[in-house]
Amino acid sequence: MGKWFRIAGLAALCAGVLVPAAAASASQYVALGDSYSSGVGTRVFYEESGSCKRSPDAYGPKIAAARGYTLNFEACSGAKTTEVNEKQLGKLSSSTALVTITIGGNDAGFSNVIINCALYYFTCGSAISEANSYIANKLGGVLDTTYNNIRSRATTAEVIVLGYPKLFTKEGATCNFNFLTSSNEKKLNETGEKLDAVIKARAAAHGFKFVNPTVPFESHEVCSSVEWLNGQSNPLEESYHPNVKGQEEFTTLVSAAI
Repeated sequence: MGKWFRIAGLAALCAGVLVPAAAASASQYVALGDSYSSGVGTRVFYEESGSCKRSPDAYGPKIAAARGYTLNFEACSGAKTTEVNEKQLGKLSSSTALVTITIGGNDAGFSNVIINCALYYFTCGSAISEANSYIANKLGGVLDTTYNNIRSRATTAEVIVLGYPKLFTKEGATCNFNFLTSSNEKKLNETGEKLDAVIKARAAAHGFKFVNPTVPFESHEVCSSVEWLNGQSNPLEESYHPNVKGQEEFTTLVSAAI
């Protein structure tokens, strides 16, 4: 009889050990997306991330550390929806608990438009028009494909989609040595609004949460007194991205949405 109780007690102990293990597997977090998710603007990167420029100061690692998630950090600088579909979804599974993503800006060529406007004044207007046309006519479809792919793999995960903050002040304050004008900065902000509107609509259609950073970043745009976004930088690709403070705010916003 005593032996039976010892066996039963051992079984109960093993069952107790297995519960935390199951919980740990349910805390997998996969951070997807482009340079706004990889943390390009922080200027400090994991060496092994190479050209993807993944930063320990990006919101993904910060959230994982604070909440005890097991992180798969897949976001990559320059990524479009096609790169997410082909290269970033391999770690998603039915046990994934959380997915975050910023994507769509590069599909619309938005980062290239900004650089174009900063370097070549005369082509700025046409570049903005092309981006607006893509956002209106094509962006929704490519986002749907990516969001469908995420849900088909991470079947029970909470999925949080981040928008992009406005880069410039409402007044179109100018600074740095470039060809950006107040008028074009305001037009670029309008393009950013259009970009976020499509992302928000498609995220909602898939049952994903949308985090809008526009209001929190007000008064912290490029050329403001306390910038959460880099202005024109060297290297150029780190321009117009959230800096360490900006990523800290992303961390706060995503944490509040979880």
